[in-house]
Amino acid sequence: MTLPTSKRISAVLILAVIFPASYWLAPAFAAVALAYFLLNLAYSKWIKHIPILDVFAIALGFVLRVAAGVTLIHVARFSPWLYVVTTLGSLYIGFGKRRAELGLLAEQANNHRKVLGGYTLPMLDQYITIVSATTIVAYSLYTFSAPNLPDNHIMMLTIPFVLYGIFRYLYLIQVQGSGGAPEEILFRDRPLQATVLLWGASILLIFYIF
Repeated sequence: MTLPTSKRISAVLILAVIFPASYWLAPAFAAVALAYFLLNLAYSKWIKHIPILDVFAIALGFVLRVAAGVTLIHVARFSPWLYVVTTLGSLYIGFGKRRAELGLLAEQANNHRKVLGGYTLPMLDQYITIVSATTIVAYSLYTFSAPNLPDNHIMMLTIPFVLYGIFRYLYLIQVQGSGGAPEEILFRDRPLQATVLLWGASILLIFYIF
């Protein structure tokens, strides 16, 4: 099958411009960029059709983005907990998205997206329960065990915002039937927006005032 002209141009630009520019910024950044590129190729070709692995691949993409940032900012002591929280949070959103799609499309889900035929609502609810609980635990551990955080553990005051954000998203996908497009929820749902803003403001206060 012949690729559209726009995709061929994009492929040439990635190979001829993006990767050399990435290597110029930092060899480690170029390695992460290559891994991200290969992951997206594999996802588009195979992984998006495989239940569970499709969501894991999406989560890995978010982790690679964090890793890319770390290679550029040269953090002296970077907490591995951030990778754990990013992975679990991404899985939570990913399984929530699948649940929203399956609930919305019902019997037509398999026709819309092949991978949805490998999921059921009860199974996705169990996955979401497991991942949401472990996300809360992981973030809580991060707030008092990660390096470069205040020694008085005041970072733990941000935990309630994370709890509410997780519960709010769960409410939106199970009660409101939203969640098919998580990015749209973030830009549309006022309580979730307020939670993110308060979480960010609390972190700024903790680092620069307390």
